[in-house]
Amino acid sequence: MSEEDFSGLPVERYFSGLTENTFHTHLGVVDPPLIEYLSRLLVSFVRNDVVHRIRGISGRPLMSVPEMVAEASARLGDAKRELHQHIGDFTLFWAGVYPEALRRSEDESGQFESYRNYGIRSYKIASSICSSQDDAVSSSTLENLSDRYDLCCYGLREIRRQWESDDSDGPLLLG
Repeated sequence: MSEEDFSGLPVERYFSGLTENTFHTHLGVVDPPLIEYLSRLLVSFVRNDVVHRIRGISGRPLMSVPEMVAEASARLGDAKRELHQHIGDFTLFWAGVYPEALRRSEDESGQFESYRNYGIRSYKIASSICSSQDDAVSSSTLENLSDRYDLCCYGLREIRRQWESDDSDGPLLLG
């Protein structure tokens, strides 16, 4: 099931509403392309196969950000852009939605900062590569994600807080 397969489903409407409400009402950010991107990110990362969809030359899923970065350096054009965009998405998802998972290392802030730096850099690189695909995310949206990475992390944490405090619809849709 691709992210398009979620179109119109309750999970998509749920995340779209939470994202729009959080960014418009709580953060004062009215940026429809950014908000739509973040909503789609949440919807697509509901599936574990999307989180770890990037594969190396051996066909094995790349599980760590350094592996993904090494693979990105070996790719060209659309493939390079797509992988850098995925690295940005992957790091933004974890740093924004589940930052506590990144603080389990010996250096409490080390992995979080590393993900943050990889994410900002990867979105910036992706934004600088022209895509030949008609459905590609705009370079300006990717650059905006790089420039506003910390704000997006904070917004995603707020979205998680809201869905965890929602006793009625949230857990039923996500479970």
